[in-house]
Amino acid sequence: MKRFYLTLISVLLTVSASYAGDWSKIKIGTEGAYPPWNGTNAAGELEGAEIDLAMDLCARMNAECELVAQDWDGIIPALQNGKYDAIIAGMSITSERMEVINFSQGYANEPASFSVLKSSPLASLQSAGKVNMDALDNTSSALLDSLKSTLDGKVVGVQGSTTHENFVKQVLGDSVTMKSYDTQQNLELDLTAGRIDAALSDKGSMEEFMSSDNGQNITFIGPGLGGGPFGGGVGAGLRKADTDLLEMINKAIDEARADGTLAEHFIKWFGKDISM
Repeated sequence: MKRFYLTLISVLLTVSASYAGDWSKIKIGTEGAYPPWNGTNAAGELEGAEIDLAMDLCARMNAECELVAQDWDGIIPALQNGKYDAIIAGMSITSERMEVINFSQGYANEPASFSVLKSSPLASLQSAGKVNMDALDNTSSALLDSLKSTLDGKVVGVQGSTTHENFVKQVLGDSVTMKSYDTQQNLELDLTAGRIDAALSDKGSMEEFMSSDNGQNITFIGPGLGGGPFGGGVGAGLRKADTDLLEMINKAIDEARADGTLAEHFIKWFGKDISM
């Protein structure tokens, strides 16, 4: 019996080691509903800065990759359940998320900003300045106070399970009525229709909408926001056990940064370099 258990343990360890080291095929989860980070075109194909980035990283890792579309609110549970091996989906690196998954080094960072209809009284608060929630000084605190005062009593929309939702809960609290959406597109639709007073999202995704016919009447207000609940940039999410894959992805990101390709992906889709 002892010999049986030793043999079984040996087999399990061998299988585990083989699985852990075999990343010739990798599945990557993405939302496919958050342009220009990751979206879906009219032909139903995934596209965006992170789609290009994922394929670039896979080529550098000599891996055959498959992209898997996944609703945002289930994206981390699906990773943990083995639906895919990594998340590349505009996901900010936060301490809360790092309690359950690992992150690669950051590859991009974009401030969050509030947006409103141009016809809204809230539009009188001009878009100006930056606030780092990790290093508030007198100037940034004043900008934040002005923003809070302007939004007091208003209905604010966010995409659910995001750092934007966390900011509204933690910083604005009961001073506003928060409405959460399953996708960025549905948030944008309600903002345009006047069903919410303001939306909070990353600046790049809203700029993408503003460039469309339906987004012509939207404008930013208040300062750009970062740090604190917004985390430390966007990275790839991985299961904690897959440390070898983490090393591979970090090495590939380093290579893409060094040869300028990382910046090129974001310049192509955002019209500016937001790479880290």
